Amino acid sequence: MSTKYQVVVYWSEADGCYLAEVPELPRLIADGPTRVDAPQSAEEMIEAYVNTARQAGWPVPEPSGRFAFA
Repeated sequence: MSTKYQVVVYWSEADGCYLAEVPELPRLIADGPTRVDAPQSAEEMIEAYVNTARQAGWPVPEPSGRFAFA
């Protein structure tokens, strides 16, 4: 599954790894030892989240793509 959700990747000193946060899906944060691994983990979690939500009949937010800040 290829998703269009924005994934924000950053280093977490406290966790000692890279975190990949998906702002449009509340509390969805994946981790990984590299900047490449973290978003790959996030993609797997996004797919699981969307599949579970659809099966449960929960609303699934449409990906809005990039966020703009003023």
